[in-house]
Amino acid sequence: MGYKKRSVKHELFSGTKVIVKKNNIEFAIKKFKNKVKDANIMLELRERQTYKKKSDRKREKNNLAKLRQKYRQEKEKNSY
Repeated sequence: MGYKKRSVKHELFSGTKVIVKKNNIEFAIKKFKNKVKDANIMLELRERQTYKKKSDRKREKNNLAKLRQKYRQEKEKNSY
C-alpha cells in the first residue's frame, strides 16, 4: 500500500532570459526587450497594478465584444 511520489520538475530559472554572446550586451538588451514586448509582460503588470472587480472585468469584456461586432458589421456593410 505504498504511494508513488510524483516527480515534479522545476526549472531553476523560470521566466524570460537572454544569453549574451561575445559580450554583445546591446544586442542582448534588444533581444530581451523584444521578448518582453511579445509576451505582453508590461501590459499584464499595468493591469495588475490596481484591483478590478469581477463585474468590472465582465463589463469591459462585453463592451469589447460589442465594439468588435460593430466594426465587423461596418466592414461587411462597406464591402458591398
